[in-house]
Amino acid sequence: MAETRRTARVRVVAHTCDHCSPLAYELCASGGLLFVRRTDRTNRTPEVRETERLPDARARRVWLDVLLGRAR
Repeated sequence: MAETRRTARVRVVAHTCDHCSPLAYELCASGGLLFVRRTDRTNRTPEVRETERLPDARARRVWLDVLLGRAR
């Protein structure tokens, strides 16, 4: 995942629970593309990283891999 890129309009399509773990994931939509955002709240300052923007089908495969623990 790359460092955070701030985008003006982002819609969260799906997300994991952020109460159970310091790591939370979001499937986000922006500009007709999707990406996965990872927020790590282990330290005082949260670290946010995002995948590249991908077409729907590719991004949803990445999202499924995250949910199944197969993503790196």
